[in-house]
Amino acid sequence: MTQKVFYQGEIVDESSVSISIRSKAFNYGLACFEGIRAYWDDEEEQLYGFCMKEHYDRLLESCKCLNMRIPYTSEELCDYTVELLKANNCKTTTYIRPVVYKGAETLKPSLMEMDDRIVIYTQPLDSYSGKDELRVAVSSWRRISDTSLPPRTKATAGYLNSALAGLEVISKGYDEAIFLTNTGFVCEGPGENIFFVKNDKLITPPPSDDILEGITRALVMKLAKEELGMEVVERSVARTELYNSQEVFFSGTAMEVTAVVEADDRRIGTGHEGEVCRKLKEIFAKVGIGKIDKYKYLTIPVW
Repeated sequence: MTQKVFYQGEIVDESSVSISIRSKAFNYGLACFEGIRAYWDDEEEQLYGFCMKEHYDRLLESCKCLNMRIPYTSEELCDYTVELLKANNCKTTTYIRPVVYKGAETLKPSLMEMDDRIVIYTQPLDSYSGKDELRVAVSSWRRISDTSLPPRTKATAGYLNSALAGLEVISKGYDEAIFLTNTGFVCEGPGENIFFVKNDKLITPPPSDDILEGITRALVMKLAKEELGMEVVERSVARTELYNSQEVFFSGTAMEVTAVVEADDRRIGTGHEGEVCRKLKEIFAKVGIGKIDKYKYLTIPVW
């Protein structure tokens, strides 16, 4: 079946959409994007768009920062996405990628031209990492800072930073990288936020430490407080705390909730997924398919 995409207000064949080799998006990375999940529930034979509005709210915030303007509200983008999922007959867990980009073909790396375009495509995606337990290493590449390329904009250009870190550590046999800030504190992974369990508290780096303010991060914090009764603390985290925490885990739309069991060749906790991570993962999975009434507002049924 020919895949459909949303492009400039219409659902069209993917093959009909092209981006010029002269476009600013291709030449300079002048674009921003989101990653959204839709979870398939076998029992109900239903697909649930997950945290769609929250993601589109953040996309529009990124657009403001980058001087991009698209004529759609978050609610309208949710409706278009549901239409797209139906058009592609998505009946499996699916990843949704909206991209807003500068289509202008002038030479200057400028955000001034108002040729702003949006495309949304879908693809099946189950496990992103393919593993339940990850071995990580701190990268020598530092995380981009808010004074250079603001991480919270989720700009496509910023992911060169992520790719360099991944190249460095994955080529050495690790599963994922860890970024430090320019001041030496733990920041996040190349595409994931990070959490630590110490003394029955859940700890995560604050927005001021150049993290992307993750949608999944916010939900994990909420679930830890409301479902596990944990105190959640946002504070700067020293590198050595990677090694002596009881648990460490990632969160993210693609990564979901995944344990980190080894960092820089040092075992974390028991060396296996910890109880807090396991419980949060189980709750998160239920929330994603609308199985917990109080969180159903986060899901949009497609079929």
